[in-house]
Amino acid sequence: MNKRLLITGAVLGVLSVILGAFGAHGLKALVPAEAINTFETGVRYQMYHAFLLLFVGIVPNVSVKAKNTLFYLVVTGVILFSGSIYALATNTLTTFDFKTIGFVTPIGGLFLISSWVLLIINFVKNNY
Repeated sequence: MNKRLLITGAVLGVLSVILGAFGAHGLKALVPAEAINTFETGVRYQMYHAFLLLFVGIVPNVSVKAKNTLFYLVVTGVILFSGSIYALATNTLTTFDFKTIGFVTPIGGLFLISSWVLLIINFVKNNY
């Protein structure tokens, strides 16, 4: 489980750097500044949660069950939250109107919030 958390955290981290560079340089001429700021929000939250997975992967005080649930909450949350933000920010570049699926952004946010709440609960329950 720890290896999967660490690898996934590292992959989300490297993708954050790549997407951040793309947003800062590749999108400048293609979308308005407001869209770039929106895109950067997705990158930022993806990186925060990459760090969360790396942290959870190295901390021994988190139960295996909690680690497994955290993994799925974070991955699903990042895909729905950051992924939908990337799509919405680049909406003008496609023929598909991503605004029609914009409702998944707050659902992804709830998954991310749930992962942090689960971590808090795990820490409170644990006797160190």
